Amino acid sequence: MSPLFKHDTHPEDSNAVGSAKDVEDLMRKYDKESNTRIWEGTPAVIVRTIMVFFSLYCIWSTLFSVAALEKRLTAFLALLVIMGYLIYPASKHHVRHNYIPWYDYVIMVLGSACFLYYYFSYDSLVTVLTSFSRMSTLQVTIAVVGLLTLMELCRRCVGLPILFVAGALLLYTFFSKVGMSIGVKGIMYKLFYTTNGIMGTPVQVCAKYIVVFIIFGAFLERTGIAAFFIDLANSLVGRFSGGPAKVAVISSALCGMVSGSSVGNTVTTGSVTIPMMKKTGYKGEFAGAVEAAASTGGQIMPPIMGAAAFLMAEYMNVTYAEVALRAILPAALYFAGIFIAVHLEAKKLGLKGISKDQLPVFRQLIKKVYLLLPLVVLVALVTTNTRTMQFSASIAILVTIAVNLFDKDNRISLNKILEALEAGGKGTITVAVACAMAGVIAGCITATGLASKLIGMVIALSNSVPFISPTLVALFLTMICCIILGMGVPTTANYCIMASTCAPILITIGVPKMAAHFFVFYFGIVADITPPVALAAYAGSAIAKSNPMKTGINASKLAIGAFVVPYIFCMNPAMLLIDVTAFKVIQIIVTSLIGIFGVAAAMNGFLFQKLSWPARIVICVAGLMMMDPTLITDIVGIVLMAFVLTYQFLAARKANPQAAA
Repeated sequence: MSPLFKHDTHPEDSNAVGSAKDVEDLMRKYDKESNTRIWEGTPAVIVRTIMVFFSLYCIWSTLFSVAALEKRLTAFLALLVIMGYLIYPASKHHVRHNYIPWYDYVIMVLGSACFLYYYFSYDSLVTVLTSFSRMSTLQVTIAVVGLLTLMELCRRCVGLPILFVAGALLLYTFFSKVGMSIGVKGIMYKLFYTTNGIMGTPVQVCAKYIVVFIIFGAFLERTGIAAFFIDLANSLVGRFSGGPAKVAVISSALCGMVSGSSVGNTVTTGSVTIPMMKKTGYKGEFAGAVEAAASTGGQIMPPIMGAAAFLMAEYMNVTYAEVALRAILPAALYFAGIFIAVHLEAKKLGLKGISKDQLPVFRQLIKKVYLLLPLVVLVALVTTNTRTMQFSASIAILVTIAVNLFDKDNRISLNKILEALEAGGKGTITVAVACAMAGVIAGCITATGLASKLIGMVIALSNSVPFISPTLVALFLTMICCIILGMGVPTTANYCIMASTCAPILITIGVPKMAAHFFVFYFGIVADITPPVALAAYAGSAIAKSNPMKTGINASKLAIGAFVVPYIFCMNPAMLLIDVTAFKVIQIIVTSLIGIFGVAAAMNGFLFQKLSWPARIVICVAGLMMMDPTLITDIVGIVLMAFVLTYQFLAARKANPQAAA
């Protein structure tokens, strides 16, 4: 942690910030993923060895294994269960040094044995177990125990929201017409012994792509790339008004792009940027919110998007380059909104930037630009289709190791390589478990035919609301669903869940496939800053020593772009640069950026001076109209925006001629 990350001994001190222990305590309280066992000595070495072996196995399996898909997945899940129960206790009361209760060993052995049974019996199962009617009582029991083991692990490391959804759908499946006809045998056969349940598309994608990208991110973190991004942002904008907040926006966007974790990014960059913001004069709630909102936005930042860009390409069956291109404008609007908000806040408070003598020298900083080479190689390989996504990520890992050999200040070592492999294995647990639950959810929906019923229900509800577009109502209902399902779920697993459950609903009601997938991805991500379960905001509040709920509300206001833009590109896909001319692209970019300025000003309540509520409403409406890529709305928006800007400028100059000038 940064030396700026000090203990708060004087709560009344506006510059006080939380210690590493404050963050750890708060995250253990709210974030299941942070509530882990404490291993030391020989047990720590054993656990570390298992993690390293798992990461190496995953890389080997995805690149070179020719075994049947089911064998690769069951081996993956067996190792996952072992690691999961070694890392995550049943409750925070079991977090003690080198302690694991006997029943956790029993669950771990039984759970992993269920998947290993499938692995070693695959050749006979594939010929004998051709339908559920041939299942023995033992095989049904193995399926039930394996499923329950994963569900308990999900409770421990991901949380209850997704588990409640999976549990409710399981109950529905058992008592549905289909479930009553095929019984427990039929249901467990579909969920455990086929690739339509636990081993469905989400886990397949996780084992094939996500794990390698998680390991790649772990290696990047050990190259010092986060520090490089922070120094780069400091050198670019640190000297301007409210510089530290602008540094937080830029550095978090860059770091979050590759980290794949909103919470992890908030803690990593926030330990440096939040104290800087508070020292400059920003309130704790605002400083923590800026970091949380920017870190969350890093997940939508092309070209990497926390590895989700590669998954979106796979799910939509389009090229990676197309996904990255479509993501540019929405991401730019998101960060422009936050950047404008922190600038207006700085002007409102009269805050200055960082003195030049405290900023990194750009000429010295540029010498470490080689740290970006792994990202360049990864994007180049995937964009040109030179290699598969997983092979490209593996090459990028090797490039990361190679370039770090030239960094005399932070040179790679065998221990760092082992640390990265260990971190990659540990980081995979929550993602893979969430993907397994997503497979269960998708399997239940498919088996019962619930998808068509849900679509029918959404359409009926949408048509029952008078004076409002049915598509708009359907989007709103989907948004609520995405935010609930996304609570506490890592980025990549989050998207897998949304793509399997929510995106098909939107596509059926007429939303273009690309827009539907971007919509569910965005709202799954913003769950990290949306109260009541705003984990990224809670992490920021722990560092800023601020109220967690107020920090979450501020973060949601700062991230207004993420709540508005998805609706616009679903109603008008031109914002995703779909079927547009070069002139139209320029028009959309210019008017959208001006529009997000208006919305950000309305949220902040300040322009040249404090905005009255009528002025805030007018400029917000103007901004929203300009963000809609339609000529008539742009014209009306420009007129309204010009009126408010002129009135504000003249009023401010009259009140304080020197300040307005």
